[in-house]
Amino acid sequence: MNDPRPAAGMGDRLARLLEMLEREPGDAFCLYGIAQEHARAGRHAEALGWYDRALASDPAYCYAYFHKARSLEELDRAEDACATLRTGIDAARRAGDSHALGEMRGYLDQLE
Repeated sequence: MNDPRPAAGMGDRLARLLEMLEREPGDAFCLYGIAQEHARAGRHAEALGWYDRALASDPAYCYAYFHKARSLEELDRAEDACATLRTGIDAARRAGDSHALGEMRGYLDQLE
């Protein structure tokens, strides 16, 4: 996560998200969106840092846990993915997000 500028071919969406982030550096939605763009481009190690920033900004952003776990799995870090999902399940319970809770439980069952 050294250079936040879009890599070649990553598209206008990432550039727009980075511009939005300059205006609101703690915006969990922007941070999550940037992570998603990196993950879509196969840059999972880069995505992890952005997911972490999104979760630091808003620990109740449940889908960031889910997608962070997916990037961890892509990096052959299944144990870390499971730990992330467990943390996300706790966050979803606290937030009352039953949809996210169900998806993360299902994903965790798949990984274990």
